[in-house]
Amino acid sequence: MTAASLSVCIITLNEERNLPRCLKSVEQLATETIVVDSLSQDRTSEIAQAAGAIVHRQEFLGYEKQKQLALEKATGDWILCLDADEWLDAPLREAITEALRSSVADVTGYLVNRRPYYLGRWVDHGGWSPEWKLRMVRRGCGRWTGGDPHERLETTGATRRLPGRLLHFPHPDLAAQIATINRYSSLAVANRRPVSSFRALFGIFLEPPLVFAKEYLVLRGFLDGVRGFIAAWTSAFHAFLKYAKHWERRHAQGTAAGPEPS
Repeated sequence: MTAASLSVCIITLNEERNLPRCLKSVEQLATETIVVDSLSQDRTSEIAQAAGAIVHRQEFLGYEKQKQLALEKATGDWILCLDADEWLDAPLREAITEALRSSVADVTGYLVNRRPYYLGRWVDHGGWSPEWKLRMVRRGCGRWTGGDPHERLETTGATRRLPGRLLHFPHPDLAAQIATINRYSSLAVANRRPVSSFRALFGIFLEPPLVFAKEYLVLRGFLDGVRGFIAAWTSAFHAFLKYAKHWERRHAQGTAAGPEPS
């Protein structure tokens, strides 16, 4: 049986450090690789072109729209959507190869289990892992939705889970993680209707400890040691910052210039 073709779609912005690892993991699978680059200032486009990828330079439209644009440019029978800081392990590559060969008629999407590498070690508990995500869809049967920064790939038909792991290197260090939390929390506030003062206060005072307790205790983040503790607290901080910005939006807008001189 002839295997179905596979397009790999990646969006990038200054990913010269991560992109080679991502591209290498799919080089034996991809019929074509589509990279939609948000006008990178480093060697991202050069690296992608050297690996044989088709590069489209596009000013950033937002995560959902940028990923949808990449999806629409793909021509393969199946489309695998990746971030530049993700890559496939060997069992996942084998599973995708088998899925392309068998191509079950009623299945329009496959979910993969993402495993993060955090602060120098793999993390396998807490709110970060296991993390099943739809990333591979039959062409014409998938669409990015959900809005920024919670964009997600959806499909119109049945899905299955693939063995293996989608490996992920989300943050090179804590400073980069805090910067990401700051950016994502601002996006979450900007792309959502203002919440009530009561909801904002609940989010500021009560949601952070609840998030920490869920990730560290209920989801057993403590099994990842200090990394699990830090991961749970950074998730709690994300919740705090998001609702603090909601409160700011309602009560402190227009104060950035400071008070008038007396």
